[in-house]
Order: sequence, then C-alpha cells, then structure tokens
Amino acid sequence: MKRAMNPLLNRLQPYPFEKLRKLFAINRPDPAISHINFGIGEPKHSTPSFIRRALRDNLDGLSKYPATLGTLALRESIAVWLNRRYKIPAPDPASQILPTLGSREALFSLAQTVLDPSEHGIVVCPNPFYQIYEGATYLAGAEPYFVNAVAEKNFGCDYDSVPETVWQKTKLVYVCSPGNPTGAVMDLEQWKKLFELSDRYGFVIASDECYSEIYFDAPPPGGLEAAYRLGRKDYRRLIMLSSLSKRSNVPGMRSGFVAGDAQIIRQFLLYRTYHGTAMSETIQAASVAAWDDEKHVEENRAKYIAKFREAVPLLQQALNVSMPDASFYLWAEVFERTGLSDTEFARKLYEKFNVTVLPGSYLAREANGINPGKNRIRLALVAEPAECLEGILRIVEFVKTQRREL
Repeated sequence: MKRAMNPLLNRLQPYPFEKLRKLFAINRPDPAISHINFGIGEPKHSTPSFIRRALRDNLDGLSKYPATLGTLALRESIAVWLNRRYKIPAPDPASQILPTLGSREALFSLAQTVLDPSEHGIVVCPNPFYQIYEGATYLAGAEPYFVNAVAEKNFGCDYDSVPETVWQKTKLVYVCSPGNPTGAVMDLEQWKKLFELSDRYGFVIASDECYSEIYFDAPPPGGLEAAYRLGRKDYRRLIMLSSLSKRSNVPGMRSGFVAGDAQIIRQFLLYRTYHGTAMSETIQAASVAAWDDEKHVEENRAKYIAKFREAVPLLQQALNVSMPDASFYLWAEVFERTGLSDTEFARKLYEKFNVTVLPGSYLAREANGINPGKNRIRLALVAEPAECLEGILRIVEFVKTQRREL
C-alpha cells in the first residue's frame, strides 16, 4: 500500500539554488580560477568579537530547556532597539514582541497561524519574492497572488492593479522592504495605501524587514514606524519580522523576532509552543548583546556602502544596473547588453569565469503574462571588498568577451 503524504507538498517548487545546481551540473570552470559566489545572500563579514564572547560567557544556557516566550531581558532589549531605531514608543515586551529563530521560520509559521485552511484564501506576494512566502502559502492551504515589481515603478508593488475579487479573498499580504532582490523601499504613501486596503478587507500584513539595517542614505521606514506615524498605534493586523543575521553578521545564530498586533502575537505564541521553536538561552544572551550595540552595525553598513559605491559604476560599464535603495543585492538587466537570457548569462559566466550569480527568473513566477525576473540577475555583494571587486571585474570582462562573440 502506498503511504499517504501531505499532498500540498507536491505544490512546492524547487528552491532557486537547487535549480542553479542543475543549471551548472554540466559546467566545469577552470579549477585554477578561484570561485566567487554572488549567488546566495549569506553575510560574509566577520561576526563581531563581543557577540562571540557573549556566546562563550553564557554556555550554561545550553543546560536548560528554553521558554518559547523567550527571556524578558531579550524582549526588553528588542523593545528598546525598536524605540531607538524607529523613533516609536517601545512596544510592550510582554504582549507585542516574540523572539523567533531568525525571520525565515517565522515568515513560514506565521502563515500557518493566521490562515484558516477551510477558507482557501489568497496570500498576496511581491514578485519577484523570497520563496518562503509561496511555500508557506501552499502548506497553509491558501493560494498565492503575485504582484509584479517592475522597473517602471521603481520595483514597487502596484496594489491598484489587484482585482477587487482577489482582495475580497485575501487573508495575508507579505511585504518585503527593503526588497529581495530589488532593494526597493516602501515609502509612507505606499504603507498608507496598504493599511487602507487592510482596513477594507481585513487581511494581516507580514512585513519582512531583515535587510532594514543595510542602507546607503536615510534609514528605510519600517512597518511599525509607518503605522505609528499614520495613527495606527495598536499596530492592528500588522506583524513585522526582523533578524540579526544581516544586521550583525550572525546567520548561524538564527535569532530574530516578530513584533506588532498583540492579539496575533498571542496566537502565534500558542502555535509556536506546539511547534517547538524556542531559542536557546545561550543564543538569547548573545542576541541581547547584539541588539544593544549599534557601533558594529554602523561599521558593517559602512563596508557595504564602500563596496556598492565601487561596484556599481564598474558594473554599469557592462550591464543595466542602478544603485538600490537598500539591502546588499544588485538587480541587473543582462539581455540588452549581452543578448543572453538570465539563465544563459549565469551558466556561461560560471563556466568561463567561475563566478556565480542567481538568474532572476528563478526568483519570480509568471504573473499577468510576464516573469519580472526574466533577463535579470541577482548579485549578493556579501563577501569582503577585495573579493567583491574581483568578481565585478570578472563580470565586466565576461560581458566584453560576449559582445565580441555577438
């Protein structure tokens, strides 16, 4: 007898990096050329020494079962950071903040908390997008609706284009600002529009803000900040999600939080109590040290600013690309200058110059007749400056050779 499995698993698409492995399967780059990986958004700057020290100094936490709610010290530290960063009153640590194991698992499990599978609702997602949004939607028994983010609108989502019939069934909207992969930032007017739609149709907003501390000019506004400035001081139907991974270069700590609507937080805590996602007290203590310090964040940001200011003018010699609002990605158009699709560009670049980039079409779905990632690539400038510069120079040289072949 065939064993029964959850049929919703069959709806999940391969992750972008699995597609990339298949694309590269038959290629053999010159082993004498070092590999440079712009494909994955994993921070490569060093973890600050004081965070390492905090981990070592709190190893006794490994001998305890942690509480799902987390320690009061961590929740208070996060509340103070939110007050300092967004100039809003510190949210209530007892009811409006919950530690999570990074933002990824929280983005997934939040959908399981707020969606009723019997309603077969709709989840609105940006397109291109972080694939967790799609997987969380399917496994909660809902359907995704993709809103294209295109260059003509500075890669913002045009919510006016969403049909009334879709909004009527929408139960959750994923927002990513600064965006992955485009780096676009939502302004106050865009937030106002989304809040008005939430009031009209009753959906929850999940604001993914894991790139909020990597910016090049003014700090991008967050969901809680926008809500407070627009008079929504109870943060109704709004949950923001953040993480230390990019901010503090500690992706292996898996430390983040959610904050916002107290009623949703209460139900999310109930779900997580059964889900078994409590953070070790060792990690919590190191997280307090990280949230309490801004100097290392400023130093980290300065390194990204220097890298982008060097990389963008060089890459503009070869591809259509511009400075993003924030985040550590470049979202470059490749076809116009090279005649190559995004997948062919990535494959040939890897084969000839041992540089990995991620095809944009892998990060999007076809919606309203287009795939907004088609003929674009995502570059994650996460490595140290010298390695990033070398990789950019190789891409420029690759494009020159490709033009000669046209």
